Amino acid sequence: MSSTSLFLATAIEAVLRAGEIQLSYFGRGVRIEKKGVIDLVTEADLAVEEMFRDLINSRFPDHLVLAEEHHQTDSTVDEPGFRWIFDPIDGTTNFAHNLPIFCSSLALEVSGRLEIATVYDPTRRELFTAERGGGAFLNGIPMKVSLAEKLVDSVLCTGFPYDVHDTLDDVVSLFSQFTGKARAVRRLGSAALDLCYVASGRLDGFWEQRLQPWDIAAGALLVQEAGGRISRLSGEEFNVHAGDVLASNGLIHDAMMTVIKTHTEALD
Repeated sequence: MSSTSLFLATAIEAVLRAGEIQLSYFGRGVRIEKKGVIDLVTEADLAVEEMFRDLINSRFPDHLVLAEEHHQTDSTVDEPGFRWIFDPIDGTTNFAHNLPIFCSSLALEVSGRLEIATVYDPTRRELFTAERGGGAFLNGIPMKVSLAEKLVDSVLCTGFPYDVHDTLDDVVSLFSQFTGKARAVRRLGSAALDLCYVASGRLDGFWEQRLQPWDIAAGALLVQEAGGRISRLSGEEFNVHAGDVLASNGLIHDAMMTVIKTHTEALD
């Protein structure tokens, strides 16, 4: 088995095992703690991350891990080498409230470039996978982004940051602008799944601010490999560590950027 195949197999194994752990806790009254006013962590998050760190340490002891609950070993963004970017449960608030919209999300970054992505939704048994240059797949079937050409024919999605109580006017105003131009706007509570749904053509576009790398790393590669477009909200080149993302089927990307630009200029 080549090293790339081993990395992808490990990524798939990790998110499938994560899904088993998630379901073993789901709906059973897990212990919940607060990292912020509305930012939650459950015992399931911690159990999944511990499993993952043990797996990587045993298989690739020289690889770095950037994960949500215990963050990062010392490393700069572009340092040569391998770094796994992992969210043990993306959609923890949904999970904690017994709402079955959550997943595990994993990407492998090699010298600062995303190379492998896996996302697993255990409640729907949907496994999203991608390798750079190799396409994107849902349960082994190739995925492609949608063909919507206009915002009025598009279903968009977004998320609200954990500081939404302090940035409400900004967040709701942009949401309102898109709602007035798109066919519909959704807010599902899992950025990783939102990006997977853009990649699979279920959604036509997604935007969000103040995100962490583990929220968007895997999903960003999936969108790109499915033929979509990824950038920052400003249109600048996407950077998983920059904290914001605009993803689309490519056909409506410029129109989405125009809405964001108009909104931004109105705030200045």
